[in-house]
Amino acid sequence: MSRRPLVPILLTALLALVAGGCGTSNPSDSRPDQDAKLLLDFSPNAVHAGIYLAIQRGYDDAEGVHLDVQPPGQSTDGIKAVLSGQEDMALVDIHDLAIAQGKGKDVVGVMAMVQTPLAAVLAQPDVRRPRDLEGRKVGVTGLPSDDAVLASIVKGDGGDPAKVKKVTVGFNAVQALLSRKVSGATAFWNVEGVALKEKRPGMRSFQVDDYGAPSYPELVLVTSRETLETNAPVVRATIRALRRGYEGAINDPESAVSALTDADPTLKRDLTSKELDAVSPSFTAGADFYGQLQPSVLARWATWEQRFGIVTAKPDIAKMFDTSIAKTGLKQDPDA
Repeated sequence: MSRRPLVPILLTALLALVAGGCGTSNPSDSRPDQDAKLLLDFSPNAVHAGIYLAIQRGYDDAEGVHLDVQPPGQSTDGIKAVLSGQEDMALVDIHDLAIAQGKGKDVVGVMAMVQTPLAAVLAQPDVRRPRDLEGRKVGVTGLPSDDAVLASIVKGDGGDPAKVKKVTVGFNAVQALLSRKVSGATAFWNVEGVALKEKRPGMRSFQVDDYGAPSYPELVLVTSRETLETNAPVVRATIRALRRGYEGAINDPESAVSALTDADPTLKRDLTSKELDAVSPSFTAGADFYGQLQPSVLARWATWEQRFGIVTAKPDIAKMFDTSIAKTGLKQDPDA
């Protein structure tokens, strides 16, 4: 059932008739009035606050898309989900997108959810700097990007990554560190890093872009090439709605936290607020507007991505991203 009141519906219809009669209908501003499924990359947390605020405030309906936001299952793959048509769009780690392109998967990044890396090495208080991890055990999930992040951080501090003893801990970095099974572990500073410091003050967080890696949008909104070509209005409407949601989260973080914790009551409000405080600057860092995909930033990332072995061939950013669609609804929108 639609959540939109009758008056806005009538007004929208009237405006559409006027626009159609004048021959000025604009595809970039169309309201497709369709449902769309959006798959998260991880269980709901502060980085998703703008999505839930957009839905709570009805920004999706106002922009002409009715979003069904779903957390991933234990074995859910966002790339596979959009390629199979199971999901219309998904949030995906930029490294997974690069790996997918290397395998010939035709998936396109259309919006940056954050503008900076979220990857880090978390470490015990006695690890004063990354190169101190030489000769010590460091937990990794087993993903190729973990090895690259760890190597980049240690090498960026003048250490030798080959001297670090990697131990696979899966996605249990916090537990492994709290139990002192490892001296460090790769994780996301905006979620595990905040939670870890809450439980054990003094824990270290070494962020990859502080040790030689370029800044890059860790988390991106993706869709299949087919969806982008056949249903672009829905993608555009989603981007507009999410931009409004994240702008609201930046300006009114308390409301964003409420929207998120209302949607998932298992979340602790105090911890979620701290996570949002930590990650909020990353939403627009170095960008002209929320969601911007910057070719120069992506080019530097692509070089680093290949250099540290996440992919064998340098990512083709022109093919992997549509950097113009994120401008939908803005004055600089090329289709406006």
